Amino acid sequence: MARLDVNRSGELDVFVRVIELGGFSAAARAFGMTPSAVSKLVARLEQRLGTRLVNRSTRQLQLTAEGCAFYERGVRILADLDEAERCASVHDTPRGRVRVSANVPFGHHFLLPLVPAFLACHPEVSLEISLNDEVIDLLEQRTDVAVRAGPLKDSRLVARQLGRTRLVVVGSPAYLAERGHPTHPDQLAHHNLLATQHVRARPGWPMRLGGEERLVVPAGNTQASDGEALHRLAVAGLGLTRLATFQAQADIHAGRLVPVLEEWNPGDIEDIHAVYVGQGGHLPLRVRAFLDFLAEHVSIPT
Repeated sequence: MARLDVNRSGELDVFVRVIELGGFSAAARAFGMTPSAVSKLVARLEQRLGTRLVNRSTRQLQLTAEGCAFYERGVRILADLDEAERCASVHDTPRGRVRVSANVPFGHHFLLPLVPAFLACHPEVSLEISLNDEVIDLLEQRTDVAVRAGPLKDSRLVARQLGRTRLVVVGSPAYLAERGHPTHPDQLAHHNLLATQHVRARPGWPMRLGGEERLVVPAGNTQASDGEALHRLAVAGLGLTRLATFQAQADIHAGRLVPVLEEWNPGDIEDIHAVYVGQGGHLPLRVRAFLDFLAEHVSIPT
């Protein structure tokens, strides 16, 4: 018979988080514990099981073969437990807080306008929204959903595509009247090119030259932390920048921005995904409701 004073699900939850976050300190922050308490809990678990689950070093933790099997089964067990509790609950409506991170352009053009409608449909859900173009660690930041543009590299994440967007180089009519309208990518060297200060998947702007693609590294007198800031600076006439079509289209139609070098544009497309940490395919009802709402209501022009 299992001892009633052993919280096996609690131990398992802590152990799984230690592995997912890569260490005792990160797991301790997630649970509001001390690293020493987390380390002792894992040691007690190993003692109770009679086997070593992780090999410890000063820099990292490495799962043993037994630890790997225990972790994989543990993830499934915790997901099944969450599902069992949800099915047994008399409350079958989404409730609780959803922590969302999105890049600034998507946040301003799509996410924020949808918030009132989402909360009206799900009044027992609250949202905690962070807009930032930096790529965050969802586990470490305890974020439920993040919206990301471009290639996905984190294999721990599950992605749901929201759409695709074409990228275009633009400038204001006033800037182009003063500095000239470039007709060849080589002429960009004589222009003020506005770019983000964050490292992106590509170090420059792709241009199609003679059947080959060349990257133009933007150089200018201003860098910005996010794409929406670059958008506003371009409208203000500071220089040329490269934006998603959905950011620029209203200003292009209104004559506040003008596309340049379109004949040299390789038709670069960025995929936009909502990403989340998946555990055995299970998601809390509040998170699934938010993802479903985004997928249904976001329409991104290419």
